[in-house]
Amino acid sequence: MLLLFIILIGVIFDILGVSAAAGEEAPFHAMASNRVPGAKQAIWLVRHADGVSTVCNDLIGDVVGTLSGALGVAILLQLRGSAPKLSEALANTLMVALIAAITVGGKALGKNVAISKSTTILLVAGKILYSMEKIGARFRSQAAKNKKR
Repeated sequence: MLLLFIILIGVIFDILGVSAAAGEEAPFHAMASNRVPGAKQAIWLVRHADGVSTVCNDLIGDVVGTLSGALGVAILLQLRGSAPKLSEALANTLMVALIAAITVGGKALGKNVAISKSTTILLVAGKILYSMEKIGARFRSQAAKNKKR
């Protein structure tokens, strides 16, 4: 379950990165004028799509990939203790294939959703960022806030 959860995190962040790159600002300006929570944050995500995409797709994707591989090894070591007749090479190959299939398949399905539903995805992400900002988290630099004033 932990392995699937970690892979799911990678897929979700990949969807967010693609949505930021595919998204457009116009719908969020209309929402921001109506004071929709998260619309301003969604505009920020679209305006900084290159950085958002790099962090979400590359940085988090690499960390999740490494973590899922390490967890796969840990699972194999547990299985190896309970099934000593299991061929190590076969077990490693099957685990790598399983992790890769779930990751690549999830990201492939997610990209289609990310492109077609980018506005909805970015608004949800914007609302999450808005909620986190309300409890004190900081995502935008102080210079960006001072520019607003």
